[in-house]
Amino acid sequence: MLIAIAACAAIYAAVFVGLLVGQRRILFRCDAAEVDPATLGLEAETVRLKTEDGESLVAWSIPPAAGRPLILYFHGNAGGLDLRVERFRAMAKAGMGVLAIEYRGYASSTGSPSERGLKLDGEAAYAAAIESGVEPERIVSMGESLGSGVAVALAAHHLVGALVLDSPYSSIADVAAAAYWFVPVRALLRDPFRNDLLIAQVSAPTLMVHGTNDPVVPIRFGEKLFALANPPKAFWRVEGAGHLALGERLADVIDWIARTVG
Repeated sequence: MLIAIAACAAIYAAVFVGLLVGQRRILFRCDAAEVDPATLGLEAETVRLKTEDGESLVAWSIPPAAGRPLILYFHGNAGGLDLRVERFRAMAKAGMGVLAIEYRGYASSTGSPSERGLKLDGEAAYAAAIESGVEPERIVSMGESLGSGVAVALAAHHLVGALVLDSPYSSIADVAAAAYWFVPVRALLRDPFRNDLLIAQVSAPTLMVHGTNDPVVPIRFGEKLFALANPPKAFWRVEGAGHLALGERLADVIDWIARTVG
């Protein structure tokens, strides 16, 4: 019995230490490769953005047609911009501009990811959009999964035309605590991404899209965030869909942006 208890304690300690030390490797999967958008048939320019703290980010830039919105796109924790090319192609076809960044530590962007770092990356994207001459009212802050934390923070601190979130969460702390219920995750977490504390500061029209069968960010966390958001707002449940359900409603989302931001 004592041996069994000791073994369980050792296993628990190993899990505890693993989560404490390796949590950023779990949260930020820096597996993106740098890809030339032209090889994917996308007419986008690869540019470099400088962050406030001196990092250099690779980004894809598609200018908007006259009077059309510019979408600042913040992807999830895995993969790179090439995995989102169909979304960018559809946005560009509608005349919308796209400025999509690779976070620090992803692809050839310098630095190492953290919550503070990714939010500085978002600030760099917003600054580049303003510098290019796009009015704040025509900027759409769009984030998928992990990137919803960047998109919400940006919309909370700056004027934007709309906020669009794909599979968002109330906080990474909530999601992690549900997944690792047997460990005091909230006390250990270095990057909690508290969207729930920021969303009330967003005054722009907000759209959230979430799959009912999302195994990564259960829909209840998206619903929790939506309840805290200011109107005008909309929550689209995609029945039977898993993670990143916006792809199944992409045409509708583009239409919503066109009607909302002009």
